[in-house]
Parts: sequence; structure tokens; C-alpha cells
Amino acid sequence: MPRAYSYLSRHLRERFGRNVRVATIDAGFTCPNVDGTITTGGCVYCDNRSFSPNRRLPRANVYEQIERSLPKLRGRYGAEAFIAYFQAGTNTHAPVEKLRRLYDQALAHSEIVGLAIGTRPDSLPEPVLQLLEEYAQRVPVYLELGLQTIHERSLAWMNRGHGVAEFLDAVDRCQGRGLDLSVHVILGLPGETRDDMMATADVLAGLPIQGVKIHNLYVVKGTPLETQYLAGQVRTLDREEYVGLVVDFLERTPDDRVIHRVTGEAPPEYLVAPEWALDKDALLIAIDREFQQRGTRQGQFCSPRHLRRRWALPLAAEPAQPPQ
Repeated sequence: MPRAYSYLSRHLRERFGRNVRVATIDAGFTCPNVDGTITTGGCVYCDNRSFSPNRRLPRANVYEQIERSLPKLRGRYGAEAFIAYFQAGTNTHAPVEKLRRLYDQALAHSEIVGLAIGTRPDSLPEPVLQLLEEYAQRVPVYLELGLQTIHERSLAWMNRGHGVAEFLDAVDRCQGRGLDLSVHVILGLPGETRDDMMATADVLAGLPIQGVKIHNLYVVKGTPLETQYLAGQVRTLDREEYVGLVVDFLERTPDDRVIHRVTGEAPPEYLVAPEWALDKDALLIAIDREFQQRGTRQGQFCSPRHLRRRWALPLAAEPAQPPQ
């Protein structure tokens, strides 16, 4: 069944002309939301070990991690080349010379054809952006900004440590540097209605970004979110709810955006809830079927109102209007 949205592996094949996959790297970064630069404690849901395979393994340098992961990617996907994905922690939260050394270690591998760098909107000072711009003149650079939602109350609940203003500023300062910019979003945050989540979709639709990474809210062991979940203070979406919301979100996302992910994952030994998050293949099939049943596609309800190039903060807070 052909997919009704622009998924990452297809984009990479079209861009590079061969089967390119992502090799995840844990370069040992911490986070300004953990180490006291901004605050401590981190985001309410976060344990890097739950989503970064390399943080669950004995520490190795960047080059060794690439060597360790490539045989698996070749065997599973038939990959012919790779993007080095600096995933765990905030991967621009260090002096420029340290960043240069780590990124150069990745690019020293002959099969690495680009970089992907996960970071926060408040961790992109001008010297770091200049460094990323320099790399973007040599290889494709995918820069991932964690936002999660455009609603300040939700950002405060998750102890995010930044607001919407910092995110919009980061998007603006990334322009004209040759970076492929994508944004992380979480669906199912406590207290957010469908209209709240679609408001996030509408704001992103109007921004000069190239991709979106969508996650469900899931609970992993040892986090403040687990405590809240076990106390009955937070619920997670059931699969049918989530499938509907993902399709709603993608229908409002411009069709030239690459969808890097439509679900979050955690290993069974870390995951508390929801159980359906363990079966990624079934979820992808359910999303494809929902699109087919609706007869829609990515961008179906992305109106000109959503495509304003710049959003002031009052506009970012506008309630979403359901498509007619």
C-alpha cells in the first residue's frame, strides 16, 4: 500500500540516488535542561536510554559507534550509505571546537554522506550556527529542533525550559544557512485537545521548515512522567485515537515537508505505557489504512491561511479551525 505522506527513507533515496539510512550516535552530550545551564531535572518524559540505543551500550567514540551500527543497517535495510545522527542529549551544547571534533569524527567515515543533529531551540548561539552552515556547504545537514507543542502551558508542564518565543527565534536564525530544518512534536500531551494539537500543526505549516518528526506521548520507567501516570494523573492515547490524530496532523502539513517519524519507540524493558507503542509495524499499517479510508493525503487540508511565511506570537496562539 503506497503511503500518503512523504516519509524519510523515500526522501533520502530521492536525494542521494541510493538507499541511505540513519546511524544513531551518542556523543556523550548532556542537556542545558539537566546540567543547570537553564535548570535541572530535564523534561518530564525523558530518559535518553529509552530512545538512544548507544546510550544503553558501553561508551565508544563516534567512529567506533558508526562501525558498530552499519552492519545491522546493511543487513536489515540493504543500506548503501548513511547519515550520522547525533541523537542523545543536546548535540550543540558544547564549545564550537568540541562540536567540530565530534562532527569531523563522523564525517571521517567513508560511508557517511551527511549529518543529522538533534538539539533545542535555546542551544543555537551564533558561533554554532556558523559552524553548522560551514558543514552544510560540504554535506547535507539535517538540524532537528525539539519543540513538542506551541502551547506554553504544556511546555511548562513538561519542564521544557524554553517557550515558543525561543523556538520561533531559532527557526528565524537558521534561515539562509543551507540547513534542512525539522521540528519534533508530541501528540497526546495532558490537557491538550484535538484543536490544540491541530493549532501546533497549523503554526508549523506556516514556518520555513523542511520536516516534522511526530511522537506519541509514551511513559518510560524512572521518569517523573511514570510517577504521574501510575498516580492516575496522566493518561496515554489508545492506538485508534493516536492514528486519527496523526492523520489529522499530516492532512494539515504541507506536502513538501518530509515526515521523519510518526511514532515514538522505547524498548520493552523501559516502556510503561502504552503497550501498542511496541508494535511499530502495526501502527504504520493502521495509519496507511486510515488515509486510505479517508481518501486523503498529506497536505489535503493545508489552506493558504496556514501557509503564512511568518507567525507572530499572537498568531501562534490562535485556536485551530477544523478544515471545512
